[in-house]
Amino acid sequence: MTAKLDNARGLYLHGIRDGKAREALDRYTGDRYTQHSTGVGDGKEGFLSFFGPFLARNPQRDIEVVRAIEDGRYVFLHVAQTLGGTTHWVTADLFDTDTNDRIVEHWDTIAAGGRTTPSGHTQTSGATEVTDLDRTEGNKQKVSDFLVTVLQDGHTERIAEFISPDQYVQHSPEVADGIDGFTAFMAGLAAGGKSLTYTKVHRLIGQGNFVVALSEVDWAGTPTAVFDIFRLQDGLIVEHWDVAEPIPSPSAANNSGKF
Repeated sequence: MTAKLDNARGLYLHGIRDGKAREALDRYTGDRYTQHSTGVGDGKEGFLSFFGPFLARNPQRDIEVVRAIEDGRYVFLHVAQTLGGTTHWVTADLFDTDTNDRIVEHWDTIAAGGRTTPSGHTQTSGATEVTDLDRTEGNKQKVSDFLVTVLQDGHTERIAEFISPDQYVQHSPEVADGIDGFTAFMAGLAAGGKSLTYTKVHRLIGQGNFVVALSEVDWAGTPTAVFDIFRLQDGLIVEHWDVAEPIPSPSAANNSGKF
């Protein structure tokens, strides 16, 4: 495990799971800690002001880092959380690091967990191993083109250029497996007069067969922040997870916003 990954995991597991927030901040963060998580203020004090009461309210915390990738100075974690043994959450967290590999900025989305897809998958099940490191840049370009061509510009007729027709495992709770599952979901939205339009991709990172994008999305009129996690094989997308969260109004944010 690299120092960047160790620091990101440490802040999560040592600081939140184990309840050692200040100790973890001193150990894993840099000279600044710019925060984009809803409700959490900037800096160490902003973190402590939020997580002090959180830890007190939730003394039983089960947190598992399911997936972890890094790209240059960025680290991404896909995390499953259970609070009090009964309340499930799924989070996607992106960290920026300094020249000493310490965390200096954080973006996230969080969604209710414990759900299964129409095809029977959970929100975090599936492949986790990072492979095909030599295909990182090509896979990042493939996902970038998919986001623009299909999800921004709406050319769903070109979907087979990006998603494998033989295997497409879907972990988004409302979508079934396969290209047919995706197109049926999009058609259902359109039939209900709703939209799903990616207005801007703010961050895109990748490592080998995994690519992660943080995007701003118009979801049926609701501004939404979405982390999409893609797994690729032989140049096509074969598996997908997402974590979506409505974007709060500026007046409701304790920091500079989701992006």
